[in-house]
Amino acid sequence: QVQLVESGGGLVQAGGSLTLTCAATGRGFSNYAMGWFRQAPGKERWFVAAITSGGSNTYYTDSVEGRFTISRDNAKNTVYLQMNSLKPEDTAVYYCAQENRVTGWGGWGQGTQVTVSS
Repeated sequence: QVQLVESGGGLVQAGGSLTLTCAATGRGFSNYAMGWFRQAPGKERWFVAAITSGGSNTYYTDSVEGRFTISRDNAKNTVYLQMNSLKPEDTAVYYCAQENRVTGWGGWGQGTQVTVSS
């Protein structure tokens, strides 16, 4: 059973940058795609970005394309989300997750709060 721990959130002004980190424990990290999701107050959790198991392919929701970059280091069991040109609408709790081909996204951590002030 994978355990995921997110960190790196904080308060930043619009236009600023943050890098989120997701550390995974458990076996087989390099065998699974990983993703980042976010949940703003009063809204559902929403897909942000994903990366394939080997890191060769990445996917983004339209609103972050060109501003956010997902990456992973399989030797460190870690996935990152580099966020640039942050906007107030990026304010949310950010979660990472592991993709199981049968059960879908799971292994949710506690999340990390990102707040972007205008």
